[in-house]
Amino acid sequence: MNWSGIILGASAFLLIGVFHPIVVKAEYHWGKGCWWLFALAGLAACAASFMVADVIMASILGVLGFSCFWSIFELYEQEKRVRKGWFPENPARKKKSDDDVVK
Repeated sequence: MNWSGIILGASAFLLIGVFHPIVVKAEYHWGKGCWWLFALAGLAACAASFMVADVIMASILGVLGFSCFWSIFELYEQEKRVRKGWFPENPARKKKSDDDVVK
């Protein structure tokens, strides 16, 4: 029996599921300005997937890398969800108001 597909599918499902709360927490604490952390992590995971000989592990690293890349998009979407009131806003972070924008 070949378990590769089930292992890869379950891993992808878990990784994608884990990244949602990570994005929510990252946006809450640091805002969308932490996008570069996800970009670096994604690049590192994709680079590691090239260097791993095991196909399943390389695939999981690829899914991890692209989950990091997708999280960059989700950071910006999470900011919109916070503005709509769907998620709590961090009161410790300074709000950007219209007065702060240089015209």
